[in-house]
Amino acid sequence: MTRDRISTFLFSDDGKIPNNSILPLVVYPEVLLDRVVDCEMIFNGNNWLNSWTGGVFDYHHFHSNTHEVLGIISGKALIAFGGEQGKEIPVAAGDVVVIPAGVGHKKVESSSDFSVVGAYPDGARHDLLTGKPEEREQALENIAEVPVPELDPVFGEDGPLLELWTKV
Repeated sequence: MTRDRISTFLFSDDGKIPNNSILPLVVYPEVLLDRVVDCEMIFNGNNWLNSWTGGVFDYHHFHSNTHEVLGIISGKALIAFGGEQGKEIPVAAGDVVVIPAGVGHKKVESSSDFSVVGAYPDGARHDLLTGKPEEREQALENIAEVPVPELDPVFGEDGPLLELWTKV
């Protein structure tokens, strides 16, 4: 994968989903195309732990206390990022998406064989929020406190994520 194929997207707070106006969502297209079977091992080897395999919820949700990486290991899908006013991004086997804390995501549609491996920096236990008014104040505080990970989930210490995610 060449770095010029990486896509980044910044999402502003939409009043319901806080998103993250500092750290962009990062899409690595086809980065694991020949290594989807190694996806979980690659993430775990780069200290993105507490991994799981499954799908993506079909409702807008976000994690306020950690970032998340999704490695698409089979099939394809259209995932909405950034809440109702965000962007729908097609993903397919071999793609990796790094989601900053606070960024909403929702599966819009998928093939029947769609599956992902998800993981979190340092094995964080994620919360699951949906943008309810009573969640907002604590969610905003949490998002501001989430540190930038020490390693890129795919490339480790030499990864582009570390260049793209520099907190001011």
